[in-house]
Amino acid sequence: MIQFPNCKINLGLNIVGKRSDGFHNIETVFYPIPFHDALEVMPSPDGVFQFVQTGLNIPGAAGNNLCVRAFNLLQADFGLPGVKIHLHKVIPMGSGLGGGSSDGALTLKMLNDLFSIGLDHDRLMDYARLLGSDCAFFIGNRPVFANEKGDHFEPAMIDLSGLFICLVIPDVHVSTAIAYRMLIPEIPSVKVNEVVQLPMDQWKGMLVNDFEKPIFVKFPVIRAIKEKLYKSGAIYASMSGSGSAVYGLFQERPNFGNQFSNCFTWVSP
Repeated sequence: MIQFPNCKINLGLNIVGKRSDGFHNIETVFYPIPFHDALEVMPSPDGVFQFVQTGLNIPGAAGNNLCVRAFNLLQADFGLPGVKIHLHKVIPMGSGLGGGSSDGALTLKMLNDLFSIGLDHDRLMDYARLLGSDCAFFIGNRPVFANEKGDHFEPAMIDLSGLFICLVIPDVHVSTAIAYRMLIPEIPSVKVNEVVQLPMDQWKGMLVNDFEKPIFVKFPVIRAIKEKLYKSGAIYASMSGSGSAVYGLFQERPNFGNQFSNCFTWVSP
């Protein structure tokens, strides 16, 4: 069984408070985009669990990978036999796109189908929340307004279809934990889910990612990318999550020449 886990961008991101459990309460809109890893899950011929990772390097022990953790969760509760998981990594780590979260969530869904476990949507969401704050989003994989830790959702009536999404990923790894330590939580005057209902040409200056201010100071190259996207005609541009990826939304396909070395453009489905 082969699937292609996609990632997401954040439309606005406000850090509104520190929680007693050490996490933060946030407000954001998660929007799926067609930039994918590749994931294969199959029964192991010898019954022994095996995890193989190719493509971009993922630092840390393989046992900490969300695909492995997803298998361990379901194996503990349902006694699954051994499987072979092959993850080919395309979405960079530390880019604020949630690629690892998507990999883990899709592993849950694929194991559920492969072994006919019978978990419904809500049960899969519960397991995904055990993996990480934004993992549950990728179970439904539809635009949502996310709050609390980023794992509670309301439908977001927003449609970017037909727009060109340009994604620029600099060679910079941003640690989410460090990014949070650089912030002072603050309740915004206007909620993200209210701003995204306005015409898109009003988003600039109103739809804010709170991480941008400290991250732009630490990594000026990220600020420069956002400025170039606006100069190239973006209706709206922002860093995604805690960075380092920056996206721009365009009415027409942009022509950047050789401004960016790691740039991807799609028509939003």
